[in-house]
Amino acid sequence: MIEGLKSLPIAKHNVASQFISVTSAIYKACIYYRKIEKGLWVLLTNMNIKQNIVTISSYDENTFNDYYFLNLTLFQHKFIVKDSQQISLLNTSWTFNKPYTEVPNYFYKQTDGKIISFAMKKDWVKKLLSSKKIMERKTIIQFLNNKRGFYRWVDISPDTHGLAKDLSEIIQNGNNLNFDHTALRKKSTLLIIDFFKNVSNDSRFLENISLSNLDYSNAAKAEKIIMNNLHLPFQGIEYIAKEVNTSPTKLKANFKIIYGFSMLNYHKEKNMLFAKQLITNPEINIKDIA
Repeated sequence: MIEGLKSLPIAKHNVASQFISVTSAIYKACIYYRKIEKGLWVLLTNMNIKQNIVTISSYDENTFNDYYFLNLTLFQHKFIVKDSQQISLLNTSWTFNKPYTEVPNYFYKQTDGKIISFAMKKDWVKKLLSSKKIMERKTIIQFLNNKRGFYRWVDISPDTHGLAKDLSEIIQNGNNLNFDHTALRKKSTLLIIDFFKNVSNDSRFLENISLSNLDYSNAAKAEKIIMNNLHLPFQGIEYIAKEVNTSPTKLKANFKIIYGFSMLNYHKEKNMLFAKQLITNPEINIKDIA
């Protein structure tokens, strides 16, 4: 992944700082990478989006890949409140990518955010879970079976934001020769454990269903449509499936496998999470939130 970023014509790489900057007319990204220990890397990406963009992680099918990616995304979302008035809210989500899985990620113009990505090998995760009291850890370890897979969770833990803030500061304040490695490992481990503790009883680990990259792409497109229309009543599965160009039955089943909610309930859950943020904003009328 690092080699791919370094090879971009618009990328600048500072080896000593383990830092890559990417600047273009449509976005700017500052990427910090650190090897924590054997089998575990962390990447911090700060992004400023100027235009709507979509990114896709690609893999060489001919190259062996045994890294699993756990990604925490903390990004602005432009939410329409009343009369086309937009307000920036924090959209928090976790994603788990198995090897050889390609999923598009959508970013929206005039937004900022960060992504903390952990690249983990199975042996490292197995060692971590075996030493911690995490429910269903055997099921989670069996879940790491090299099959293709992509899963998303919405804001699942109140501790996430504090841990992510601390970890980001440690990463940004250090470089290859001078950073607090002990603190980096401790905060990274705490954040990963916090994730697994909050999702350990998720039935998707036990079901362990693998889909095609096209199925993952279609579900991501459906989620994009839902997110862009949260201020409106749910548009219906048939409408979304037509926009995505797939069957409603297939999209309905695959969406729940990936996101853990039906499309209707995902629409409701996101609105509830954003409403909690809106309530604390003195500039927004309670009637408008309702």
